[in-house]
Parts: sequence; structure tokens; C-alpha cells
Amino acid sequence: MMNKLNSISSNLWSNKWALSILSGLLLGLSYPPVPFPFLIFPAWILLFRLLELTETNRGAAYWSYISFVIWNLITTYWLMLATVAGGIAAILANSAVMTIPIVFQRQFQKKLKSPWLIALLQAAAWISYEFLHHNWDLAWPWLSLGNAWSNVPGLVQYISLTGYWSISFWVLVTASLAWQAVKTSDRRLALGAVAVVLLFPAVSLVQYYSTSFSSDKKIEAVVAQPNFDTYQTYGGYGNVFDTQQVLYNLSDSVRTDSTDLVLWPENAVRGSLTSREISGSTTLRVKNNLSQRAKEWDLTLITGTTYFEYFYDEKMPPLVRNPETDPFLYYNAALSFYPDQKYEVYRKYNLVPIVERVPFVQFLNAIDILGWVNWRDAQGYGKGTKPQQFRVDGTQTPALVCYDSVFPNWVRQYVSQGSGFISIITNDGWWGNTSGHHQHFAYARLRAIEFRRWIVRSANNGISGIINPHGNIEVKTNYWKKTAFRYDVPVLEEQTLYTRWGDWFPITMVAMTAFGFGLILVRKK
Repeated sequence: MMNKLNSISSNLWSNKWALSILSGLLLGLSYPPVPFPFLIFPAWILLFRLLELTETNRGAAYWSYISFVIWNLITTYWLMLATVAGGIAAILANSAVMTIPIVFQRQFQKKLKSPWLIALLQAAAWISYEFLHHNWDLAWPWLSLGNAWSNVPGLVQYISLTGYWSISFWVLVTASLAWQAVKTSDRRLALGAVAVVLLFPAVSLVQYYSTSFSSDKKIEAVVAQPNFDTYQTYGGYGNVFDTQQVLYNLSDSVRTDSTDLVLWPENAVRGSLTSREISGSTTLRVKNNLSQRAKEWDLTLITGTTYFEYFYDEKMPPLVRNPETDPFLYYNAALSFYPDQKYEVYRKYNLVPIVERVPFVQFLNAIDILGWVNWRDAQGYGKGTKPQQFRVDGTQTPALVCYDSVFPNWVRQYVSQGSGFISIITNDGWWGNTSGHHQHFAYARLRAIEFRRWIVRSANNGISGIINPHGNIEVKTNYWKKTAFRYDVPVLEEQTLYTRWGDWFPITMVAMTAFGFGLILVRKK
């Protein structure tokens, strides 16, 4: 019996199909809501074994692509609920992009001799990919390796020093050393892998139990979760004023005279608002109602909506719609209404590729010299340009709109400029009751740790909640339920090393990858 099992194991260990499929399954099962992030280690050991078996870079890309498609499909299948064609295209395209760092990893594995150098460079190559994938028009940070660990915050407290990039470093150095230990039967490498896998959580646990976050100031926040039907114009109600009344009633059910902030989700104001002030118009009546309510309640009211902005001067942004007669752009936006001043607008910066905005639209417009496509109308939402803060009782907070919250380098800009806590507004109803909203909520826990800030989250259908600076959940609502809650949120001022120094760690990894590639070229010559 043992001989038969050993034979099966040996065959699997040398079968590229088996290695591709099994590594993809393990990677997919590493992410929320599945509670098995540790599966990511054997997944990468299998991938490094797969690279060993491939004879060319093209072969490495081909066989790893199979694994990555499975990984993407298991983790982000819910993309297809919003649009089937778009979801499939996103999964296939992202899997293809993932094969680029794999080729670098194979080169380091094949061309270099030092096991520790190989491990460091293989980690650097993947982190370089993750970092660069955050910073272009096709950005999709959802499957960064650090996100797999978002529901075990006690093990990743060190990201307050580096950003969540160092989780990827921990995983890949461990897996690379473990693979090389298996390959060479080197006991020292095995001990090295064990040391690395234990070191990072040990540092994290020391931080977890030795740090506290006291504050002399708190703001009383009310969070509404209206549970509007995302696929109906007015969320299942008769008009925009009916939906407003639902939000007013929810907020009033828990609000007190001491409340400082009322937070409503993305798209809470159904329909749209505009920069125009046309007497008697629906949009003006809605804005006046919101301003009046903020004044009556004597607080800051933050809500999400579609915002149409019209331009009548020479400072028009590129590709405005209808430029000759009535130039405008519309934005996925957050608006903040105050009791003592005019409302302010944040225009969403990080837009979901294809779903919210056509990638590289300005470049495509520039090269379309024959005018085959009307890129002004095809572009989707306008893209914001700056991190607009909102004022809440002597402190500041962003209103991160949905996708914004998975970009640590964007959130950092707010905290470095004085955010006392972080607000997130989102509408995860597009995906239904799938893994999507569980993942999105979990990933916010990493932002809390990176910046040591309390997080206040309002989601249209859920999950809404409160997360403390250790990444622990203080309040968590049920999905698909109309509800509201109140919470006293501490305001913090101290800035983490990651807030002060920014993306020093992934930039170092990019430089290390360039060094490794240069080393291979020099040795080849």
C-alpha cells in the first residue's frame, strides 16, 4: 500500500498538469472567506517545482497560466455576476499578466546558485509585479498575496512598517527556501525556511501585545446600511426622495444630539447630483434637503452618488463630454454636507478598469487619428485627481469609494495629511451574496493595521462595520439587511513608519529585481 502511495506521489510531483491544477486550487482556497491562508505556502512550493520542470520561459508561462486561471476563477468568480463577458475577460487577462514575474522567477531559479539569493530575488520579482500592478490603468490589486492573510491580523502587524507588501515577501522567501530544501535535501535550508516562517509572525505578535492606541478625542459616528436593490433605478423605491427618507429614518433611529458624523454608502443618493444650481430642479432639491438635514442635525453628512460636473472655463480636463456646447464629466463621487458651509466633493480616483472607465483612454484617443471611436462618450466615469478630505468635528477623514480602499498607497496620502480615522463607502450589491463582499470587508482590516487608524465602513447591502487599529472587528453587520448603528470612534494622530516613508519596501524590491536581472546578464556575457 505504501509503495502504491509513493508511486502516486512521485507521479504527481513530476506531472505538470497535476502541479498546475493543484497549485491553482490551493491558491484559490487561501483567500477569504475560506479560512485557510496557510495553503498559500504549499501552493508556491508546487509552482517552484513546476518551474523546475519547464525547459523554456514560454513553457513556464504556459503551465503557470493554467494555475493562475484557476486561482483567479476561484477567488474572483463573482466578477461575472456584474458582467459575464467582462468578468471572463478580466480573469483571463489578469492571469496572463501574472505569468510575467513567473518568467523572472524561473530565470533566477535556473541561472543562480545561492539558495538565499534565489529566494530573495524570487520574492522581489513577484512584489515588483504587485507594486507595478497597483500603478497603471489596468490596476487589479485584489489577488496580492497579502490579502490572503487579512482575516488573521494578529500574524501580520508588521505591515505598519512596510505596507502589506512584506506579507508577500514572507510567503515567497519561505516557499522558495522550502522548495530548495526539498530539492537538495539540505537540512540547513529547511531550518532556514522554518526560521523565516516563524520570524514574521513572532514579530507581529510582539507588536500586537505591546502596542495600544489611546485617544483623548472620539467622534460619534452613525452608519446606515439601506440595503437598496442595486439593479433598480431607485433601489426598489418610487423616486429619489423616497430613498432619501429611508436613509433619514435609518440614521434617526440611532442618532443622538452628540452625533458628529452620519455616513451613507456609495450610490446612497439614487440618481445623480450636479454642479448646476437650477431653481426647482430635482438635483437642487436633493442637495438642499441634504444641506438642511446636516444643519438640523448639526453634524457632517457624507454620502455617495453620481456627480455631474459642468465646465465653463479654460481649465477643462481632457476628454470632456459635449465640449462645444455644454461640457461636462460625471464622476463616482462622495459628497460631504456641513451645518455651516457649502458641500464638498471627492471624485473617485481609483476606478475599476473597464467596468468604470476605459483603460488608457487618453492614449487611445490620441492615436485614433481617424476618429473611429467617440472616446469622450465611451470613456465611462471621469477620473478624480486629488485626495479630498472631509471635516468632522475638528479632525479629517476621507470617504474612500469602494475600490479606493484596496490601494494602500492612495489611503496613505490621506493619513499623512491628517486623517484622524478612515471612512469607506461602498456598494457591493453588484456581486450578490458571494465571496466578493467578504473579501472587500476583510481587506479593509489591512488598511487599519498599516496606518493604525480606526475604520468606519458603510456598505449599501453590507458588510458595514467598525475595525480597530489592530485590524480586529468591533462591529460587523449582516449582509442583505437594512440596518444602522452608532459607535464612538477614537481619533488618532500618530503616524506609522509606512505612513511616513511610503512604499520604500516595494521600491526596494523593484531595485533588487533589476539587480538580479543585471547579474544574470553579466554572468551570461
